[in-house]
Amino acid sequence: MLRIGVLVSGGGTNLQAVLDAIEEGAITNAEVNVVISNNKNAYALKRAGERGIDAVCISPKDFDSREEFYHALLEKTDEYRLDLIVLAGFLVAIPEAMIKKYRNRIINVHPSLIPAFCGVGYYGLKVHEAALERGVKITGATVHYVDEGTDTGPIILQKAVEVHKGDTPKELQQRVMEEAEWVILPKAIHMIANGQEEIG
Repeated sequence: MLRIGVLVSGGGTNLQAVLDAIEEGAITNAEVNVVISNNKNAYALKRAGERGIDAVCISPKDFDSREEFYHALLEKTDEYRLDLIVLAGFLVAIPEAMIKKYRNRIINVHPSLIPAFCGVGYYGLKVHEAALERGVKITGATVHYVDEGTDTGPIILQKAVEVHKGDTPKELQQRVMEEAEWVILPKAIHMIANGQEEIG
């Protein structure tokens, strides 16, 4: 059974997609053991609590330095003996020590077809604003392994989504979540849990 920790900062819609997929049997051989947020008000923590999953807040604001925060975050993930760490809208840079320790065991979902609209500064609505400004006809989402760069790790899955004429960034964001992120993130976890994708 693959032990998963999900790191979140906000509402937790991707977390919900993963929990639903486990419940429905679309993800097998895996369980979410802990949800960690840097934001004590993240609705994702409530989603976790309602499912009986440990919900933990580790906020940089509670530490004197970024190093202390990173140490606490790594300690907490170690405590749960996780096989896979899923970044599902986690808006904090992952410490290098964690990337090294969990090499090829951290995955992220990004709301574009990498290498388009990715890297430093491209997150949340900013990705969709940039896509609309450039006039792209197709966008989508990517699930990839996390390395020391920003959105530079090996790609696991991608799914394209059509941009509609007159889309607002918010409308496009919602469609990308529904048609791509909520589809490929659970699928990638299922693949990893069942040996269809290399890990470790």
